[in-house]
Amino acid sequence: MNLNYLAVFHAVAEEGSVTRGAERLMVSQPAVSKQLGLLEKELGVKLFERVAKGVRATREGEVLKEYSRRIFGLVEEGRGALEDLQSLRRGRLRIGVSPTVGAYVLPKLLVRFGRKFPGIEVRVEVENTEVLAERLAAGVLDFGLTEGEVKGEGLAGRVFLEEELVVIVARGHVLARRKGVGMEELREQVLVAREAGEGKEPLVQRVLGVGKRGVMVLGSTEAVKEGVAEGLGIAVVPAMTVRGEGRVAVVKVREKLPRRRFYYVRLAGRRLSKAETAFACLLKHIGRGGLPAFGGRKRL
Repeated sequence: MNLNYLAVFHAVAEEGSVTRGAERLMVSQPAVSKQLGLLEKELGVKLFERVAKGVRATREGEVLKEYSRRIFGLVEEGRGALEDLQSLRRGRLRIGVSPTVGAYVLPKLLVRFGRKFPGIEVRVEVENTEVLAERLAAGVLDFGLTEGEVKGEGLAGRVFLEEELVVIVARGHVLARRKGVGMEELREQVLVAREAGEGKEPLVQRVLGVGKRGVMVLGSTEAVKEGVAEGLGIAVVPAMTVRGEGRVAVVKVREKLPRRRFYYVRLAGRRLSKAETAFACLLKHIGRGGLPAFGGRKRL
């Protein structure tokens, strides 16, 4: 069936007049009459009969009229769906995050993104950096937010947040009451670390060096904080992870500690969707006061 002819039929059927149908389509009346005749010839049925004030659909025309309403209703629905995507009323994001980002950074971002774009569906995967790199390279995820740099063929990343690192101890620990503690004193303590990736040195050792009493490795930042609170030893964590935390105390270290970098990572050369562009814009606003402070110097 010729859809151009069907569009002419639909306009005439809705208007009940060849003249008004032609005006609606902004074409000449003879052109409309010709295309109606061609459609009737193609289908082998008569679709309209003349009445005093225009035309009326025949029994066959009424059947086709119902189908044409459904067909062109779907056309309008499709056009509206595309417009929704263009205006970010609909869409989907697949985000991969490392555990610290998932627990302490992403919730604030999702709340604000959801308020601004409630029609965008966001799916989140929490994995270690190595797994995220594989899933980004495979195109399973749109982008990743990671604690630490992600290296992989075809991947591109940039810093979106820098966070202060702090040394934590149990609240009753002797170091909690000191006004200035040196690195050597810290290395005298048992170091408590979160499990690092394969072949990687735990963060606490990268910051403090080799502890004289060894390192106790636990599976998550929350486990590290719990262990420190119970007196297992000391740890180095991003400041955001202990803000408002009553179980541990932050040690006043004399030396300046490095900052922890968080990365926005994506497949290089892949075209950004409008939803991803909007989320990337939100990340930029971290450094412009658009989000509550996380405690460190922020940028994208």
